[in-house]
Amino acid sequence: MMRASLTDLELLAAVARHGSFRRAAAEAGIAPSSATERIRVLEDRLGARLLNRTTRSVSPTEAGAALLARLGPALGEVAAALDAVGEAGAAISGTLRINAPPPAAQLVLAPLLPAFLAQHPRVVVELAAESGFTDIVRDGFDAGVRYGEDLARDMIAVPLGVPQRYVLVAAPSLVAAHGTPAEPQALLRLPCIRLRFSSGVILPWEFEQDGRVVSIRPEGPLVTSDAHLALSAAINGVGFFVTFEGWAREAIAAGKLVSLLEDWLPPFEGPFLYYPSRRHMPAALRAFIDFIRARR
Repeated sequence: MMRASLTDLELLAAVARHGSFRRAAAEAGIAPSSATERIRVLEDRLGARLLNRTTRSVSPTEAGAALLARLGPALGEVAAALDAVGEAGAAISGTLRINAPPPAAQLVLAPLLPAFLAQHPRVVVELAAESGFTDIVRDGFDAGVRYGEDLARDMIAVPLGVPQRYVLVAAPSLVAAHGTPAEPQALLRLPCIRLRFSSGVILPWEFEQDGRVVSIRPEGPLVTSDAHLALSAAINGVGFFVTFEGWAREAIAAGKLVSLLEDWLPPFEGPFLYYPSRRHMPAALRAFIDFIRARR
């Protein structure tokens, strides 16, 4: 069997990632017709159909998906080795564009950036804190940040740090008036503050204890898309509120809020930095990934 070239395998991965021959060809700097022909030749060499093609979409076949699953890490290592050669001895500069949800941007990335920028003073970081899902490739970001359950399978992911946890909080005056909830279901009878995402979705509150998961949809006097406004309202006694521990820690320490049902809110895996596999990774992104891994 004839060996496949590295460039053709990279092109295959790009077509699968974009779901488009045209976008993959643009990334590779070749004509769409050339990309189509190269993949056809690759399939002939391997004796297997790797991509399903329709007039509207392109997706891996079972054989293609199996091949890509094994290729991904190898292509990433090759890209890293090539980039290291190109960057050796050169001062790292450029703009690093990252898209992240506000909790990850404020609680995880913000503490990391001062040390990173001190190490690389010629790098400029553009951090977009957005609650909605963003196609980082389409929108021109170098990387994004998401939690594990929302990561796309065709992306490379790097853990950003320590686990996080949620807390259920309320003002002492509210707890005095309504009592301390003994279990999550008790919140269904209490005034609660809920967050609505930019997509319009209001997520349920999830609690876990000894492997038992309880999901509830409480009601209350305030629904907002602003987590800081919600926290302020909780401090002022408007309702019970579930938020990231990092956002509420100061108010809890000051006695402005009380943390409740703590044994129902275990830590969970923190966010990941994710990025598409590509041959020429921007130097600023490579430097940030190396910085994260060194801190771990």
